Amino acid sequence: MQPPQQPKAYEPPDPERPASAALTEPELEREMPGGHDTGGHDPYAALRVPGYRLYALGTILLFMGQQAQSVAIGWELAVRDPKHAAMALSFVGLVGAAPVILLALPAGQLADRIDRKRLVIAMAILAAMCSVGLSIFSYQHWPTSYMYGLLLLGATAWALGGPARSALAPQIVPINVFSNAMMWAATFFQVSAISGPALAGWIIGWEYVHLRGRTLPTLPLAYLIDAFSGVAFAILLLFVRVRPIETRKEPASLKTLLAGIHFVGRNQIILATITLDLFAVLLGGATYLLPIYATSILHVGAQGFGWLRAAPALGAATMAMAIAHLPPMKRAGRDLLLAVIGFGVATIVFGLSKSFWLSLAMLYLTGAFDNISVVVRHTLVQVLTPDEMRGRVSAVNNVFIGASNELGGWESGLTAQIFGPVISVVGGGIGTILVVIATALTWPRLRQFGSLHDAKPIEEAEVPVATSS
Repeated sequence: MQPPQQPKAYEPPDPERPASAALTEPELEREMPGGHDTGGHDPYAALRVPGYRLYALGTILLFMGQQAQSVAIGWELAVRDPKHAAMALSFVGLVGAAPVILLALPAGQLADRIDRKRLVIAMAILAAMCSVGLSIFSYQHWPTSYMYGLLLLGATAWALGGPARSALAPQIVPINVFSNAMMWAATFFQVSAISGPALAGWIIGWEYVHLRGRTLPTLPLAYLIDAFSGVAFAILLLFVRVRPIETRKEPASLKTLLAGIHFVGRNQIILATITLDLFAVLLGGATYLLPIYATSILHVGAQGFGWLRAAPALGAATMAMAIAHLPPMKRAGRDLLLAVIGFGVATIVFGLSKSFWLSLAMLYLTGAFDNISVVVRHTLVQVLTPDEMRGRVSAVNNVFIGASNELGGWESGLTAQIFGPVISVVGGGIGTILVVIATALTWPRLRQFGSLHDAKPIEEAEVPVATSS
């Protein structure tokens, strides 16, 4: 009789470990941080990491404030000058896009050369100060040109901190649960996108409050909510432990500045994914026209506008929970393409709808389909990229995605001013479907991409290919 074996100490899973037939390997790979054996698929893997829970709470508050401020800006501009509302909303998109386009590459290099956490905290504080300024300007009813200036400064802060914030998440959770972390990040964003617009709509709907004998407008409070959320995010991030990375030692140069572009250009999967999202978001920017739909087409007022803004987030949150509790996608590339087609179809129906409830349902579906795209894209961009390149690759991603959101708003507002909001939205939905077809034909490897669970940095692994199920 052999002596009983001593129990082995817990060994964290190593995503770089080569395949092995040893019986302990599958058991270790099933374990998540904290020593929980999940029996295979653990939908709460990332949430078992204490630092990620703090980070998640901070991002919920941060995005909630940003969404509330976005609603307030859109409503204020639409109410101040209804005749030129579409053009005013297009300028908001342009102001938000310019810093991302101009500063993304330097910001990416910055994120790969200095402490990412400190950079994100500093930029969150700067953006919060801009939101306080917006509140003051709104209360004083100063010209909108001043507000555009503060929006530009706030967008500059987020452009400088964006690549660092995107690259920070893989330093908080183990890489083998990163796709799960991205799923929860998308869920938390949608929770914020539900609560933020709903809260802003409720605040704006009050119009005025009476305090100590004075009648005060409620709209400036929405900007203060964003300021508070930015500060809260910065404070919570102070207590988050991040895994240190080995930074490159070469001096800053044009070559290192453009390294992210070269990396993306060499990798068909990443390039196809972010290009698809670039044009889909650029053409499908119906969200920016919601103030016009709420006031002139659906006639639902401020609170109805808040719910219209919240509907895509509700759909995305529902889809995110479904993704979390289902097995990992086996054909993520195909699912991504189908999801963007669904997004385009729902956008077309919304553009043609004159029913509040049908419009609400279509916006719900756009959020559900978009969530699939977000989870797949964010996972691929971060997991397929080595640690020391994530800041610069995230910067390229921000140019494609962050700028496309704002430029999509500019494009939607401009075409709505010329052709009307219905043609703008419907044309964008049709364009989105055409972009999916072009992407699938241009980059066939995206169609063939397999499971997100098997994705690893490209220097270390071949891109997984879907197998028939």
